[in-house]
Amino acid sequence: MSHVLPEIPYAYDALEPFIDAKTMEIHHGRHHQTYVDKLNAALQGHDDLRGQSAEELIAHLDQVPDAIRGAVRNHGGGHANHSFFWPLLKKDVPAQGPAVEAIIAQFGSFENFKNQFSNAAALLFGSGWAWLVKEENGLTIVTTANQDNPLSLGRKPVLGIDVWEHAYYLKYQNRRPEYIEAFWQIVNWEKVNEYFEAG
Repeated sequence: MSHVLPEIPYAYDALEPFIDAKTMEIHHGRHHQTYVDKLNAALQGHDDLRGQSAEELIAHLDQVPDAIRGAVRNHGGGHANHSFFWPLLKKDVPAQGPAVEAIIAQFGSFENFKNQFSNAAALLFGSGWAWLVKEENGLTIVTTANQDNPLSLGRKPVLGIDVWEHAYYLKYQNRRPEYIEAFWQIVNWEKVNEYFEAG
């Protein structure tokens, strides 16, 4: 089985003015495609791994041979992260539902959560992601470098934001906090609830 680039459930310009169409075209059609292509290349000759999803591969990196573990971590992570990310984006979805109720219970208020999550994303050095993850003890905000995913640490992602420069630089240049603030206008809380209830 070869990994394939997933289609996104909206047009490239559907998130304007918060994320521009050109950024979406490049981010999805080129960056994500490259992760898929390089993951497939890394798995050549490893038939026992080719049937696993990207999520399964990065959740069990210790079972991936040393020779390709770095490539699977980077490109499998990039594929899994972006496949998780695209459905999280949609305009005009109200922040409500079981995930939001759990967020308020965990962080005291939605605004407090939003501030903590935004700060984690803004202060992450270099390229990476900020995540809301579900653990035994409830919800936690974590960050990962590069294309690492919380699944590799046994954590279940519920919400994530890509803070690699390719996610925002065409529109926001070095103004990462402005991109993060725009992100809150396009969170698909219906999908967050789905991720929350799935694990």
